Amino acid sequence: MNWFDTFSLVLFPYAAVAVFVIGMAYRYRQRGFTVTSLSSQFLEGRSLFWAVVPFHIGILVVLFGHLLAFLVPDAILAWNAVPVRLMILEGMALIFGLATLVGIAGLMYRRFTNERVRAVTTKMDVLLEVVLLAQVGFGVWIAVGYRWGSSWFASDLTPYLWSLVAFSPEATAAAAMPLVVKLHILGAFLLLFLVPFTRLAHVFVAPLHYIVRPYQQVIWNWNRKKIRDPRSGTSVSGRRR
Repeated sequence: MNWFDTFSLVLFPYAAVAVFVIGMAYRYRQRGFTVTSLSSQFLEGRSLFWAVVPFHIGILVVLFGHLLAFLVPDAILAWNAVPVRLMILEGMALIFGLATLVGIAGLMYRRFTNERVRAVTTKMDVLLEVVLLAQVGFGVWIAVGYRWGSSWFASDLTPYLWSLVAFSPEATAAAAMPLVVKLHILGAFLLLFLVPFTRLAHVFVAPLHYIVRPYQQVIWNWNRKKIRDPRSGTSVSGRRR
């Protein structure tokens, strides 16, 4: 392997995971209220709908497919043993990949063309969307230019990824892949590296403590009937208008 393969396939993945784990732990414990998607729907919702829906549906399906190939590669290879099923799987992956690409492109267009959204945009927002666009673009490129990716992912890349998990990296098969595939792998770990510093952190945080926390009691300090009665002339603050 050359220096690029060693860095992108061995060194950087471990660095990205370390930054992700430490960064997420610090941000959740010390800056928990910043872990949010910072929704801008209230600024403009029409174009957001046509971008965010295909993006979220597409990326969830694509990620689930990658996860299956990583966790149960033998099942994927058995499914792909029948040509018709292989073509169905590849076709569906391409469709959802294109949906994700259209969605992220729409989100970027909205961010740069809507003045109110642009006013609340940070440099990290732009960087994150550029990396996402490149990553999804590489994925679609691979799906179109290098067919039957579900099979060679399960047979070649899954053992490489598991070797990283076992702290015994074996990247020979991954290093033999085309450059776009290696860039796609690098992009995946780059996104993981960026998560603690961006709004993408909200994806990995769920309010599980709500399940075990005590019930909250809500006490009204005002007469609810008067507050909600427009004839009373009483504002929410309790003062006469």
